[in-house]
Amino acid sequence: MIAVTALLALATGCGSGTDEPAGGSTSTASRTTSHPVKDTSIAAEPGERFTLTVDQNASTREYWYLVDPEPDSSVLVSRGHAYASDSGDEPVDGAGGRLTFTFEAKAKGTTRFTLLHCTFTTCQGNTSTLPPETTGPSATPTTPSQAPERITYTVTVD
Repeated sequence: MIAVTALLALATGCGSGTDEPAGGSTSTASRTTSHPVKDTSIAAEPGERFTLTVDQNASTREYWYLVDPEPDSSVLVSRGHAYASDSGDEPVDGAGGRLTFTFEAKAKGTTRFTLLHCTFTTCQGNTSTLPPETTGPSATPTTPSQAPERITYTVTVD
């Protein structure tokens, strides 16, 4: 099984902390909490950011996607994703890396979102930027006995 790591990095802003906008809190700015990927309940405060980091290897057609249900944008917004290769700046055939999804808590409420994990045996028609068709309860597996992994997170913003 693929090693997957989920990191919860809490931050209240991008500034140095000295000119924090009104209402910003510095109590969680330097705290980072690690969560196992199966820990699907996340608590945050308005303005906080958190990341989920997963292992990904395009050379083996292994990809992760944010799919429906995506988060309620009034509660939580996706701030995109970034890939960091295990080989650094020099591309190396077969090298994997880590894909980090970043989210920002906007306002009080509860929302859910799903990450879909595809491998060459579980999805068809996908690329690094295009997930497979996901109109049904799961993406179309290449064999009936295998389906892509779906992890649904519940985020509560207090």
